[in-house]
Amino acid sequence: MKTQYRGRLAPTPSGYLHVGHASTFWTVQERAKLHNGDLILRVEDLDQQRCKPEFVDAMFEDFKWLGLTWNEGPNKNGKNAPYSQSERLNFYLEAWQKLLQASVIYPSPHSRKDVESALVAPHAGDKEIIFPIELRPNQSVDKSIDEPGNCNWRFRVPDGKEILFNDKRLGEIKYDAGEDFGDFLVWRKDGYPSYELAVVVDDVKMEITEVVRGEDLLLSTARQLLIYNALGMNPPDFYHCPLIRDENGKRYAKREGALSLKTLREQGLSRDDVREKIFGVKLVLP
Repeated sequence: MKTQYRGRLAPTPSGYLHVGHASTFWTVQERAKLHNGDLILRVEDLDQQRCKPEFVDAMFEDFKWLGLTWNEGPNKNGKNAPYSQSERLNFYLEAWQKLLQASVIYPSPHSRKDVESALVAPHAGDKEIIFPIELRPNQSVDKSIDEPGNCNWRFRVPDGKEILFNDKRLGEIKYDAGEDFGDFLVWRKDGYPSYELAVVVDDVKMEITEVVRGEDLLLSTARQLLIYNALGMNPPDFYHCPLIRDENGKRYAKREGALSLKTLREQGLSRDDVREKIFGVKLVLP
């Protein structure tokens, strides 16, 4: 029988894992151990241009080096291989169809340039680009459509709705739909679901009871709660970890060439060096 607690490791193989990932993934594992639970490995490889096989191979090396383990994730590649999102498109299409029937999504042909040119203060300078409501379609969407086609699809947020959730580390979090975030992508014109839709579907299918991830994804949680509600699904608990930052206070990111675990190994650092000297208590359960 499966234990009540189910967590997940969910790396994106679009680059080499860095010290920030190490801290978050270690917390994921420690939370699962604390609850005597199961830990599922899922590779979030939907970005076909950026996700590469060599990064998947490096991910396994990093996990082994750090001492991360999981106990579920079989697929056609064999026992203990991870679930890969690129092999689960049928589940995402099923969820897209449900959202269509619920009248909460619509096709959005507008480019990023269209969005930016339609923006007015104060949203134009904000970190979060709010999709302008004037770009929403006026007509109803044909519910007989079988598939998304080569078009972006957006979730129509209920403007003015207060999104509340209790984070296991941070306490009560509140966002206002339409103010803190606008209509967001659930399907991309390249034929793949957005991050927001894919992780909701997978966390439901995999019966995840607690999502542990970085606090930079708090706003994503608010969006995803709307998807859970539209699909009639109960959301898991959420635990958002503090971000690991460099000496200048800037958080580590793959796209900015953050110090990778691969580089640390090549420099001769041991696992204990990373877990104790670099992070100190940060890799210990908060």
